[in-house]
Amino acid sequence: MAEQHTAENQAAHCDHDHGEGCGIPSFHTRDLIVREDISKKAKELANLIFTSEEVQHYRRAEQQINGNERVQQLITKIKKKQKEVVAFETTFKNADMVKKIEGEMETLQDELDGIPIVSEFQQSQTDINYLLQLVISIVRDTVSEKISVEDASEPAPEECSD
Repeated sequence: MAEQHTAENQAAHCDHDHGEGCGIPSFHTRDLIVREDISKKAKELANLIFTSEEVQHYRRAEQQINGNERVQQLITKIKKKQKEVVAFETTFKNADMVKKIEGEMETLQDELDGIPIVSEFQQSQTDINYLLQLVISIVRDTVSEKISVEDASEPAPEECSD
């Protein structure tokens, strides 16, 4: 299958704005297939991230939240209130009840946020997100350093002109 996509893309040289016969292949994102070695390294990186202290901390906090009866009760109550808000907004068209229920939800959410394991869990989510964004930035910056991207306003090379 990879050979088929590669052949199709090579046959589609210059479907872009360079004109016929320029020799620069055009790829559509949907057609790109990640090389096996790149895919393997990406999976290795994912496994390293999975074993990181940030992810392990998140998993422990998640288990504690799932096992905490009070946290689960509050989450259930908040979800019920959310459904009530939708019903009073759409079916009953009662803005006063919507405001009242939203106030109740805010009180429940404040109580939930005040539980130390919940704030710890939220912080661990933030930490993992930061870690992933950092990895993405490092990969992007490293690739960018190795690729010379020309200014878009410069004329195309002569061999690609019409």
